Amino acid sequence: MDARLYVYALLGLSPGDSHVFRNAGGIVPQDVIRSLAVSQRLPHTREILLVHHTDCVMATFTDEEFLGAVERDTGARPDWRPGSFTDAADSVRASMARAHASPFVPHKDSVRGFVLDLRTELLEEVHAKTPVG
Repeated sequence: MDARLYVYALLGLSPGDSHVFRNAGGIVPQDVIRSLAVSQRLPHTREILLVHHTDCVMATFTDEEFLGAVERDTGARPDWRPGSFTDAADSVRASMARAHASPFVPHKDSVRGFVLDLRTELLEEVHAKTPVG
């Protein structure tokens, strides 16, 4: 969602090369699962790249703080979670896990995650944590 990021140039793509879903925090809530399911079943995409970035506004508050502020301003508490986080790499891992766990995402062989450093414009791949033991 961040307007500072031009995703196509970042990944060396041209418009039409990829389905790009953008949202606050780059997280994978149910609506992104819905979009992935459609993308993989109809146009038959096969790869999922999750890209979060440094200096993300989603790391500057907690879900409770945000939900409380919205409730104070509107009188209603949202039934959704904003998806704040403290560590971009951990957030990418959680999003990768949600994509892998969903029965609605059929193609999971190529789910990869990255954190973009906004200062250097370098992508660092994030790997799922492997259990110790």
